[in-house]
Amino acid sequence: MKIVFAGTPEFAAQAMRAIDNAGHEIVLALTQPDRRAGRGMHLQASPVKEFALQKNIPVLQPETLRLNSLDPQKQAQAQAAYDHLSSIDFDAMVVVAYGLILPQVILDISERAGRHGSLNIHASLLPRWRGAAPIQRALEAGDQKTGVCIMQMDVGLDTGDAVMVSELEMARGETSASLHDRLAWLGADAIVRVLNILQQSEALVRVPQPKEGVTYAEKILKSEAEIDWTLSAKAIDQRIRAFNPFPGALSHAEELAIKFWNSRVAKINLSNGKFCEGEMFGFSDDGVYIQCGDGVLEVLEMQKPGGKKMDAKTCTQSISEKPLRFQSKE
Repeated sequence: MKIVFAGTPEFAAQAMRAIDNAGHEIVLALTQPDRRAGRGMHLQASPVKEFALQKNIPVLQPETLRLNSLDPQKQAQAQAAYDHLSSIDFDAMVVVAYGLILPQVILDISERAGRHGSLNIHASLLPRWRGAAPIQRALEAGDQKTGVCIMQMDVGLDTGDAVMVSELEMARGETSASLHDRLAWLGADAIVRVLNILQQSEALVRVPQPKEGVTYAEKILKSEAEIDWTLSAKAIDQRIRAFNPFPGALSHAEELAIKFWNSRVAKINLSNGKFCEGEMFGFSDDGVYIQCGDGVLEVLEMQKPGGKKMDAKTCTQSISEKPLRFQSKE
């Protein structure tokens, strides 16, 4: 099948590689414009663009696909993308973490006679966690399972019919980094299976999403990173793992912003108000104990400003010989 692929990060690039490896022809890649990144703030191509260039796939990078943009330059880019999509032959559009809204006029091109519309890989079990950050929000909420949905797109925010669902149990100690990789593989496998079904001229079974159980995964903000030690150990642990690798949960001690990368709820508990919230009071075999509003957190991995990630015991001892007291989010 001839595919137009729209995506930007590594999660999308993995699906793109799988589609190419399965023998489908990607005739055009849509991805976001190059962004400045790294210490030198040099322009960097997205993983999707990098793969497209390796395979000599044409690339378009409009800043928007809205034909009614008030910015003349952006409007011209959107029109050029619309005209190009209208002029090429393809069978379906696959959209994965693209980062731009596809307006109805773009969806209409993919739904012309003989085509299969736009298919989206979404990293949650819809309708739970529609929106920008389903992986992180599922971990933050303590969900026991998640998965991917292949969705027939419409103009709503992740509201289209599901055509394939693959579930995944959360692993012990799961972080957003590890869950991202597992879901990327799952999504890549699922979209290839969907395209193979279409190639064999078989109809997809479209299942409307339930009206119950809708939740929204708001974009992760850096302002959420500060740890509130008045919360339970379970809630803090879930947030630390959800914010690994971005934005990285943090807390201040000795006037330093310490990043927290891995943790678990400790099996011990302290009562009688002996220790304050955010107070480190001892070492475990694998890390350090910190009192929370309810329960104790065992922190396994930390990072000082400008330093490398290290085990929490070594990190805290390099800061102070005395147990640290971490400030709670105000």
